[in-house]
Amino acid sequence: MKKILLSVLVAMGAAGVSAQSARPAIAKDANLEKKIEKTLSKMTLDEKIGQMLELNIDNMGSMTIANPKVDRTKVKSVMMQYGASAKDVDAAMKLSDKEIMEKFKGFNLDIFTDDTKRKWTINEAMLDTLISKWKIGSILNAPATRAASVEDWQQYIGKIQQLSMKYLGIPCIYGLDNNHGVTYVQGGTLFPQPINIAASFNTDLAYEGAKICAYESRAANCPWVYNPTIDLGRDPRWPRIWESYGEDAIVNARMAEAAVHGYQGDDNNHLSPTNVATSIKHYFCYGAPFSGKDRTPAYVSPLMLREKYFEPFRAAVMAGTLTIMVNSASINGVPVHASYEYLTKWLKEDLQWDGMIVTDWADINNLFSREHVAKDKKDAIRIAINAGIDMSMDPYSVDFCILLKELVNEGKVSMERIDDAVRRILRVKYRLGLFEHPNTLAKDYPLFGCDEFAQKALAAAEEAEVLLKNQDNTLPIAKGKKILLTGPNANQMRCLNGGWSYTWQGSNAEDLAEKYNTIYEALCNKYGKENVILEQGVKYNENGKYWDELEPEIDKAVAAAKDVDIIVACIGENSYTETPGNLTDLNLSENQRNLVKALAETGKPIVMVLNEGRPRLIADIEPLAKAVVDILLPSSYGADALANLLAGDANFSAKMPYTYPKEINSLINYDYKVSEEVGTMAGAYDYDAKVVQQWPFGFGLSYTTYEYSNLCVNKGNGGVVSFGPEDELTVTVDVKNTGERAGKEAVLLYSSDLMASVVPDCRRLRAFKKIELQPGETKTVTFNVKASELAFVGQDGRWTVEEGEFVLTCGNQAAKINCTETKVW
Repeated sequence: MKKILLSVLVAMGAAGVSAQSARPAIAKDANLEKKIEKTLSKMTLDEKIGQMLELNIDNMGSMTIANPKVDRTKVKSVMMQYGASAKDVDAAMKLSDKEIMEKFKGFNLDIFTDDTKRKWTINEAMLDTLISKWKIGSILNAPATRAASVEDWQQYIGKIQQLSMKYLGIPCIYGLDNNHGVTYVQGGTLFPQPINIAASFNTDLAYEGAKICAYESRAANCPWVYNPTIDLGRDPRWPRIWESYGEDAIVNARMAEAAVHGYQGDDNNHLSPTNVATSIKHYFCYGAPFSGKDRTPAYVSPLMLREKYFEPFRAAVMAGTLTIMVNSASINGVPVHASYEYLTKWLKEDLQWDGMIVTDWADINNLFSREHVAKDKKDAIRIAINAGIDMSMDPYSVDFCILLKELVNEGKVSMERIDDAVRRILRVKYRLGLFEHPNTLAKDYPLFGCDEFAQKALAAAEEAEVLLKNQDNTLPIAKGKKILLTGPNANQMRCLNGGWSYTWQGSNAEDLAEKYNTIYEALCNKYGKENVILEQGVKYNENGKYWDELEPEIDKAVAAAKDVDIIVACIGENSYTETPGNLTDLNLSENQRNLVKALAETGKPIVMVLNEGRPRLIADIEPLAKAVVDILLPSSYGADALANLLAGDANFSAKMPYTYPKEINSLINYDYKVSEEVGTMAGAYDYDAKVVQQWPFGFGLSYTTYEYSNLCVNKGNGGVVSFGPEDELTVTVDVKNTGERAGKEAVLLYSSDLMASVVPDCRRLRAFKKIELQPGETKTVTFNVKASELAFVGQDGRWTVEEGEFVLTCGNQAAKINCTETKVW
């Protein structure tokens, strides 16, 4: 078996990366390359190795606190987020304030009451040492992982650049997880999370959000963002599915291309002061853990690995991403940080990519501490650097520099590999223009946090909330109706924003989101406070883990329903990300389901609003709702968007970016293999495998209706169109708005291979476009699809398109096409 797997992987490497010939992602600028070589030639080994290290900013400063008062609820919350046991939490609660502060000393965590005055300050002596002695080339993160002001960022990064240029003549590159807007900058613009952008099926939104994020990041003097996340979100158990663009490879690829363009601009060799370098993540297959738990191994067939999981990263590389962050875990037993095949062969050689690869948080350490493929840290560094890692995010230690220098002197890491890594790091810095202008000043960014950006975020949210059910035209809700607003997500910004919103987990940040509207506040603004009754029935325990809830008060919510016309039940999840977001039960909490069941007994119509980072199972309560809206994680303006949509002042146009499961044993994706659904077989016993889902990928309703007609391939007149493997197909379809409201429609084109030498997928999304139609208006939508895009990865690991029939579908339209010959790339 090992030999078979190895032969397939080798074949896949030999076959190239796609059914299209590879070309350099970015054509090199000769003058820029001369500057890189000149700088590299002057550097000492210590300076080169220092450039390969990225440290956490908390090493370089501390929180200064005046008259500190410990908030024990925050202490408990922080400890539980970081995985402390109940026993450890109880023990901490028995300590004095002084003992607690001593225990947390050095961690830069916010454990103090809101009225405690605190200020994070740089330790200039420590920073001076780290740069002058250790020559570090990069710093990341927000102090105490909490958003800082533009003024503070200007001070922090300005000081770092001052010392970097003084001692090294090489600027530092500072990086932040600005994942849906400027996560770590107070007062900036937060867009809906990526899963919402995927639901819009509108790449313009990915572009605009990235462009605004880049502008506001540079206002804070930050030139590098760890985004976009393009791990396929194909497992609903995974706690980071909402950070991705959903389950489909093509949606992730097209959104990645748009986002890279928005972040980096039109010239990847010369980024402007309003652009930032991207770090697409997490290369790759990070979103497919076998256990469903964060940072655990993936076991994926080599064919699917190449065909689906690699595709978004290939697309982002070809769009010109300057850096890539690596999957923390392993694929089929091989840690990605240790894989020469994945890092060097697939990325750098096959794609001729000249960008820089950075680890995720302390992941070289994990090669020996968790994965057990290295005997110690030094051995882990040897493995990772030789595999193709260029920069180590080693957040709390400089021993990387010591150990890597030993490895070079011992001949275990070559100078050629060191020079290659540093050349790539310098290339990013030169492309960003940091050598000429190490800093960008706030005064040059007058649009930071402006109304124009806010309106774009609101419009994005309106396009990114999905109407899943509207029985008896329950929606829109007319003005003047009495509304009971209930559920734990009804009156909290944390739920709307999700993780990576002002803080890592999105928690303890309500004070930074005060100017935005919760769902309750937005509905009061829309319908009048006198017409909205807030009685939540179930609330989250903000001092516990993300799933913890307070003792329910369902009877109060039921009693409040007596005098209302309609119930809006806001249910789902509290915010989380990464390992703290792991779960053991995909069902929505029992308290929340019981709340909906009790309210259903009142006989009042229920609008169920799902506000969640992943699809929680609700099969037992979905029939009780007249209408269902999945708002996912729409962020700052998500509640305002929801109010506009519920009132009919805006129209729904989003569609599901992933398959919403109905049963825990029926977790499946839309592009399942045809043999995964089998009808009853005759014989001694009945055998069947049925695909069951709550809502399919690509499903979404509107207040208007659309009619599809005239699906045509290459201007054919209804017959089967033949094509060769080198051809390009032109597919057209007419879409008409047959309703009485203007609306936007995401037009999705699928293909099905009717027979192949490996079991084919039932269907695959090949292209999509978002169009806007007035009532009665018809538009012809055109897709250009290369025959090579219908290829699959065969048993030999090579891209293959085979002779035979395909079916193209769009809406309710279908057209057969016939490939006249087989080609293997």
